Order: sequence, then structure tokens, then C-alpha cells
Amino acid sequence: MRMLHTSDWHVGRTFHGADLLAEQETVLTHLADLVAGEAVDVVLVSGDVYDRAVPSAEAVRVATRAMKRIREAGAQLVITPGNHDSAARLGAFADFAAAGGLHLRTTAAELAEPVLLEDGHGPVAIYGIPYLEPEIARHVLGVPQARGHTGVLTEAMRRITEDLAGRESGTRSAVLAHAFVTGGVGSDSERTIAVGGVEQVPGSVFDGADYVALGHLHGAQTLAEHLRYSGSPLAYSFSETAQRKSVWLVDLDADGLASVERRDLPVPRRLATMRGLLADLLEAPDYAEFADCFVSATLTDRVRPVDAMRRLRERFPHAVHLDWEPEGGQATVLRYAEAVRGRSDTEIASGFLDDCRGAPPSEREHALLTAALEAAGKRDPEQDGDSR
Repeated sequence: MRMLHTSDWHVGRTFHGADLLAEQETVLTHLADLVAGEAVDVVLVSGDVYDRAVPSAEAVRVATRAMKRIREAGAQLVITPGNHDSAARLGAFADFAAAGGLHLRTTAAELAEPVLLEDGHGPVAIYGIPYLEPEIARHVLGVPQARGHTGVLTEAMRRITEDLAGRESGTRSAVLAHAFVTGGVGSDSERTIAVGGVEQVPGSVFDGADYVALGHLHGAQTLAEHLRYSGSPLAYSFSETAQRKSVWLVDLDADGLASVERRDLPVPRRLATMRGLLADLLEAPDYAEFADCFVSATLTDRVRPVDAMRRLRERFPHAVHLDWEPEGGQATVLRYAEAVRGRSDTEIASGFLDDCRGAPPSEREHALLTAALEAAGKRDPEQDGDSR
């Protein structure tokens, strides 16, 4: 049997405010192309189908179209919810969806009830563990003594192993789970699932399955031959700039796991980070290749440039993030009382402007500040002799 392992679609997510639905649809459509081209039997989606518990109508349409294309390409789907999803909403009409080849495993009560598929070697049992919030799951699973993610996932796998042991000899298995497994490397775009300061679980928790399709971490990685993260299909933070976005093509033979191969995904819009003086970023030919990228820029000008993002977008229309780190500058931390002690209102306002952009106000700006303070009834005592 051939399986395609993917996860963390996060349909509906934005990138520093930029809408990603078009890019997400492009990549998810490619999954259907892979299904057709690689003769995939079943697609495993290990959580975080959506980016939020209540996705927008358009996000639902994009995800639904993707699932429909995958099904039309010839594969069934097994989907579990992640920590971003609403399990109840994702699992609505699950019984009816299963008749059409869409298998939704969204409750703790059914995690030991596999999706049973057949190939030329016999049955394959695919178990879906939804994201388990420890404090809730330990009571639902009847193990109030369980602690943290390790405790509830241990009980989940105990139930799965017990069910598998009672099935036909030679039944192979795959497990979907959404968790932070020890040895995995995170990025800036995952929401923490720490409970009591602990979010990681040991990989040994998942012993007994032929293949474990992990979700939650956004970089593709191999923790053991049978234990892998597919990562997200798109980059959702600049910390993922160097990642190759991909899926795993998993083959099971009569004895279990036969092979796992990586398939890279298309990149609708690349990420680029750059650093330097604003004038250089706007003029240097070396940066021309980033014109169509999502751009994060760090400006090193001594004085903070005025209207920098607008100017940057004239050359890089998809610039989405901007920092200012003046070359040779040092961060100074002052308590408020120390910063204003013995200073007039005009001096305080001028000092604030200097701190924000690295240069004092010009004569014209100083005049505007003075006029504004006068209009607000805050005339500088040094100017009008007021002894307040």
C-alpha cells in the first residue's frame, strides 16, 4: 500500500498580514497531482488542517476543493485534528464522509477504531489520534492519573496496540498523531502546546506501529525510519526560509514498512531576508532577484528612514516585515522617571523622537512640537517664564 504523509496545512493562515489562500490552494492542488502520478492509495493528514478553530468560509472552500481533488485523483483520506483545529467542527458528518472515502478521526473515543483498508498483502489498519489536550483527555480516556502529553499519548497507544493485537495476523498499521516528539526541531510558526512547561514526548511512546505520521512541527524531519514529520506545505515564518517543503511517500509491503521517499512541493512565493542601508536595498542589483519574494528587511541606517516600508515596497511589492537595527547602535534601557527627570515637555518630546529614529528633530519639526505643546496648554516654562 502506498501512503502520502502530509500535515499542518493551516488553511486560512496569513503571513505577516498577507493572504495566503492562493498559495495554499496551489500547493494542495499539487498533492492531488502527486496522488495521480505516484498511484497513492491513501493520504494521511496529521492535524492542523485549518489555522483556527472557526475558519473563514473561503478557507473551508479551499480545503474542501483540495480534498475533493485528492479523492478524484484516486486516493482515500484519513484526517485528524491538530491543536489549531476544532475537532468537533472538523469531524461534523464524519460517518457520511467516510462513505465517500474521507475518514475523519476526531474524537479520543474512536482513536482505537482504525480505518481498515486492503491491499494485495492483506489488511492495513490506520489509526488517527486527534490532538489530545492532556487535562481534558486524561479524564475522557479514563486515566486521571496520567500527566501531560506523555501520559495521555501512552494511553492512546496502549489502546491502539491492544486493538491491533486482536486483529488478523499480519495486519500492518499506521498511526497519525499531532505532538512534539523529543528530537524534533521547531520553528517560529508553531503554537506552543506546553503543559506545565513540558510539551515533548519520547518517540518510544509510538512503538508498535509500522509507520507514524507526525504533525505539529513545520519542518520535514526523520526521528526514526518509521517516525517522521512531513512539515507544513508552505513556510509560515521567516525561520523556515531554508526549509525544503515536502511530503513523504510511504510504501508498506507484506512485512510492514518497505520504503519512505521524499517528494518536494512547489514554492508559490519564496522568502527572502536582507539587511543593509535602505538606499542599498533599493538600488543594489544584488537584490533584484527578490522582487517577487516575501521580504523581511533589517535596516541599518543610523537614522531611521521615514516611510521606509512604503519605499521598500516600490521595489519589493511583497515586503511584509521590517526591523531597524542601526549599525553600531546600542540599546539603552532607562526607567521612565530617569528619562524625564529635570526635562521640559519640549525636551521630552524631542528626546522621544530621537530615541525612535536615531536623530533629533529638525528645526521645522522642533517648531511643530513647540506649537503642538502650546496648543495643548503645555507651554515650555523655559520659553514663557512659567514657574509651574
